[in-house]
Amino acid sequence: MARWCYRHRLVVLVLWAGALFGLGAAGTSAGTDYSNVFSLPDTDSTRANDLMTKAFPERSGDTDTVVWRVGAGASASDEGASVRDQDVRSRIEPALKEIAGMKGVGEVSGPYASKAAGAAQISENGRIAYAQVTFTEQANVVPKGLVQDVVDTAQNAEKAGLQVELGGQAIARIQEPPTGTSEMVGIAAAAVVLFLAFGSLFAMVLPIVIAVFGVGLGMLSTMLLSHVTDIPEVAPLLGSLIGLGVGIDYALFIVTRHRRGILRGMEPEKSAVQALNTSGRAVLFAGGTVCIALAGMLVMNMRFLDGVVITASLTVVLSVLAAITLLPSLLGLLGPRVLSRRQRRHLAATGPEPAEASGLAARWSSYVQKRPRSIAALAFVVMAFLALPLLSLRLGATDQGNHQESTTTRQAYDMLADGFGPGFNGPLQVVAEGADTADTGGLVATIRETEGVARVAAAPPADGISVINVVPTTSPQSQQTDQLIDRLRGEVIPEAGVDAHVGGVTAVFKDFAAVTGDRLPYFVGAIIALGFLLLLIAFRSLVVPLTAALMNLIAAAASFGVLVAVFQWGWGTEILGIGKEGPITAFLPVIMLSLLFGLSMDYQVFLVSRMHEEWVHTKDNARAVRVGLAETSRVINCAALIMICVFSAFVLSGDMEGAMAGIGLAAAVALDAFILRTALVPAAMHLLGRSNWWLPAGLEKRLPHLAVEPQESGRTAAASPETVPHARVAESDGVGGASVVHGFIRTAEGEPVDGAILTLLSKGGRRHDRVVSLADGSYIVAAPSAGAYVLAVTASGYAARARHIAVTNEPLVYDVELALGEMDADAVN
Repeated sequence: MARWCYRHRLVVLVLWAGALFGLGAAGTSAGTDYSNVFSLPDTDSTRANDLMTKAFPERSGDTDTVVWRVGAGASASDEGASVRDQDVRSRIEPALKEIAGMKGVGEVSGPYASKAAGAAQISENGRIAYAQVTFTEQANVVPKGLVQDVVDTAQNAEKAGLQVELGGQAIARIQEPPTGTSEMVGIAAAAVVLFLAFGSLFAMVLPIVIAVFGVGLGMLSTMLLSHVTDIPEVAPLLGSLIGLGVGIDYALFIVTRHRRGILRGMEPEKSAVQALNTSGRAVLFAGGTVCIALAGMLVMNMRFLDGVVITASLTVVLSVLAAITLLPSLLGLLGPRVLSRRQRRHLAATGPEPAEASGLAARWSSYVQKRPRSIAALAFVVMAFLALPLLSLRLGATDQGNHQESTTTRQAYDMLADGFGPGFNGPLQVVAEGADTADTGGLVATIRETEGVARVAAAPPADGISVINVVPTTSPQSQQTDQLIDRLRGEVIPEAGVDAHVGGVTAVFKDFAAVTGDRLPYFVGAIIALGFLLLLIAFRSLVVPLTAALMNLIAAAASFGVLVAVFQWGWGTEILGIGKEGPITAFLPVIMLSLLFGLSMDYQVFLVSRMHEEWVHTKDNARAVRVGLAETSRVINCAALIMICVFSAFVLSGDMEGAMAGIGLAAAVALDAFILRTALVPAAMHLLGRSNWWLPAGLEKRLPHLAVEPQESGRTAAASPETVPHARVAESDGVGGASVVHGFIRTAEGEPVDGAILTLLSKGGRRHDRVVSLADGSYIVAAPSAGAYVLAVTASGYAARARHIAVTNEPLVYDVELALGEMDADAVN
């Protein structure tokens, strides 16, 4: 498939561009129909809301609030200024009348229309009042132009000593930054990282183009799907967040492998095909694990999450398709220009360079091998320390009290809390069905005497349904408000003998948090089990998937610890500009865990697949872990840095849930890539030794075969030149049941010898393999079968060595020590 896409690149480009522009036209003409359905089946708040909708269908539109406050100077210079003063009314009433006449506004109820009804809309000290503006539609479909006109008209009534602010869902929408701001910032940051990593403008652009196509098609498809199924408004934001991250990362893995192939002297087409047949397979596998982790949210049985699963999974699938079809066509267009000019000049001047792991990555990998216990202990202590705040995790709902202080919604929220009490911003509705007037009156009296209740008012019944508005003494996010809800449900209502339910936004989110907490263990168990099975089949090991599952749980705990510290404790909120601290949004753990498990599995697949490849060739666990870490850590860390940039940029989204998801996932990726996959996982695998790859024989026979690496031809046990870059194996020997000899070339002082030439000969003098040792002194040569051989070693500045070795069907570890001196003999002959 990669070869076909490479050779028919113009056809592939036209098909992808046609799909993007076609969906763009369809999505633009159809618009969006997002819906926020937070209700849960079989909860008390859901039953209350269903009854309210049945009794008062006219209240279906979004209701926002205009709040005004007077102070010194509002009425002459009188310190006792009041919102009832004529000069205040003369400014507010015309503004409210103008708002009521706007098309799309259903009703405006202010404090001046009726003395009896309006008195409740003026604070006790007379300094704060509010009016309710009810639109004819829900907030997500109210035109932003209409909302802006309402805000401008209300705030034009301001004067010295008279402050006017507005709150509500529709008002909050016009405070959001322009659509795509966070995405553009994330892409720009990723571009900088890619340019520093590649040094080539064309290579930098490739992953970004792939991500843009994947996310663009995903978002446009979501716009169309919103007309046929419930897609929450936050779903596109989360979809673009995960799509940008995986889209850029998947392309990065493939482009890196392709560039390595060209630098090793391969033709661009052959290199692209090999890159797709190796890294492309891992991308396909990794994308599947992300989708499986996302699908785990369906275990929660929450309608709200279904739309998130659809959006995020669709975006990931399209990103994977773009990486394995569109990317090879783009590689075909660029040819060798995927390298920088300096690299192309160097390649032409000096020829292919050995693709060997060297530099910082190789040195760190060797260091981990030497000190696995201390590194594992240190990494675990760091992760455990960061996970400590998780113990105080509290799920709930963010509201406009968490907005930045400069926003009109936050100021309106604070003014209402000052004038009418902190519970005014989150009233509860006790909905009773079939209760007579006496029963309702008795329930109202009982609720009024309940601890934690500030005010109670009963609305006139409709269709046999009575609604009692209850204002708590504490804020919507307070634990005391949660306790009040429990008290009403568990004590007050049963004692009154009335069939009633407690509803309202605060009660809905409390129920949402409770259901999430109850179902979360099943969800975590489902995605861990699915991930375990995938890795078990792919790597033919019981320990590798168990290690991955444990590491995923550690990463999740630490990332949620960071989330609690920032958003619940308020550490760094001023620096990040994300408003006031509060509880963690109830649905966020489910979404974050899905994304986190999927992304962690990505890094695990890319890391362990290289280790597994080396293990299959050498059966040497220490070498497999060392080589796998040395060759993948740099690209994994680069990919993680890109994801951190993309996720962190979502702090600019203007959406608190988006900011929480961005910061939480950025922390998770940073900890996962830089601590777990770079330190704790390889250290643990060194300590576990050969047991990493243990699988019972009975299970081995029953498991289906699903290899991440492509099947090799020619050699079975020996390393091939393409899959193991640091073993240049003689092409002429077709090895059947081959084995290998590997080890290190060192001096008497233990220093590695780089560039030593090793030749494997039969006793009759026939040469079977010749390789060059790497910077760390390691080597690997292939033997055609078990038997007696001669291993000859020559190196400039050292005396030549030749040793008889006996090779069995198992890999042979054989280290060679060279002494300084002139090479006075030809060891091969």
